[in-house]
Amino acid sequence: MSGVESAPYGLVLATGNPGKWAEFKALLSALQLDLILQSDRGVSACDEPHATFVENALAKARHASQHTGLPALADDSGLCVRALHGAPGVRSARYAQACAARATREIQDAANNSLLLDNLADVADRRAHFVCVLAAVRRADDPEPLIAHGWLHGQVATAAAGEGGFGYDPLFVLPASGLTLAQLPAEQKNRISHRARAAGQMQQLLQAFWGVLPSGAASGSA
Repeated sequence: MSGVESAPYGLVLATGNPGKWAEFKALLSALQLDLILQSDRGVSACDEPHATFVENALAKARHASQHTGLPALADDSGLCVRALHGAPGVRSARYAQACAARATREIQDAANNSLLLDNLADVADRRAHFVCVLAAVRRADDPEPLIAHGWLHGQVATAAAGEGGFGYDPLFVLPASGLTLAQLPAEQKNRISHRARAAGQMQQLLQAFWGVLPSGAASGSA
């Protein structure tokens, strides 16, 4: 007799953003996961004061796990520009500090992009990469967190192009095609993105170290 399908593995996603939840639900769809928004459990956002993506992702994952008592997954990501010594880096989301705390994402994105172009005016070396770090913990004090990385290399354009995506996508050019991420269909962008690459690595880690089953797999046989 074949085994019965096991219950999905409960995992809190350290965000209150339903769009990010939907994105990671799709990226991790190959696994039996019950992905839960931390905001649905009454958990507020965590401070991100650290100098590295790894430390910020870990802080968010531990915060979510501490307040829910469940395993948690968090991401920290951003754009690193070589000529700017890695900036905007961990400050990517709030690169333009003049924006009000309650500014819409569209207003903040426009300010960030404008500042980036200003800081790269007359700079020849426009190489850059997106980075995403994912951190997963079984509990808040987990001494063996799972860490996954994803990168996407390209360069910063001299002017924005494209209507899709968000953040720095209209300025990030893929050398192979000459198109910005904002000019790509969403499905194509999501296949090659830094988040997709980190999520693929995290899927392997969750299976290998936590025993999370693939979608459709049975828990055993008799």
